[in-house]
Amino acid sequence: MPPLNLLHLDSSARANSFSRQLSRAFADAWTSAQPDGQYVYRDLAATPTPSIGQGWTEICDELLRQQITDPAQYPAVVHTPAQQDAWAIVRPLLDELLAADAILIGAPMYNFSIPAALKAWIDQVTFPRMSLAPRTFVIAGARGGSYQPDTPRFAFDHHESYLRDFIDGHYGVDDVTFINAELVNTLVDPALEHLAHAHEASVAAATARVPEVVADITERRATS
Repeated sequence: MPPLNLLHLDSSARANSFSRQLSRAFADAWTSAQPDGQYVYRDLAATPTPSIGQGWTEICDELLRQQITDPAQYPAVVHTPAQQDAWAIVRPLLDELLAADAILIGAPMYNFSIPAALKAWIDQVTFPRMSLAPRTFVIAGARGGSYQPDTPRFAFDHHESYLRDFIDGHYGVDDVTFINAELVNTLVDPALEHLAHAHEASVAAATARVPEVVADITERRATS
């Protein structure tokens, strides 16, 4: 089996966040298992991706009109200076995405959803009808409360649900794994101190899953 390539993104505003810790643990385990594979890292919080502009929308509109779905043909619709400026931003991001076999995203929950830094990257690499199958996505997440299916706040989880719906609905990839540390706010909110043990258990469980997920992905790709 040829070596597998990993694209690693972080989006937390915190330098030592739980999402960063989990994504780093995953990246370390992955590169250990795939020493010959390409590893690319982007810190979306430290080096923000620009917001999309008019040129980007014009490119997308033209791709739809011409029913272009192959990324290799995208440059054919880039003409005006505004479109060329937009493509100069998008192209390296898209090249990294397409070169990866697995995409690892450190994504904390902010206000029930994802950080603006991550949304800006998603907007830039989103083009009409682009399939990324059979790639796999891994989300290393951290949430202030608990959003498990049996909890009162489950209905407010627009973090995991958004990412899962986007990755599957837009890219056609249903191979998405979430590794979440929950109840992070027990460390700062006195009202949640009584749940500190549950937070610690969540972090331990998430950390323990990391090598299991790495092994599962590499084994499945080896036999596919």
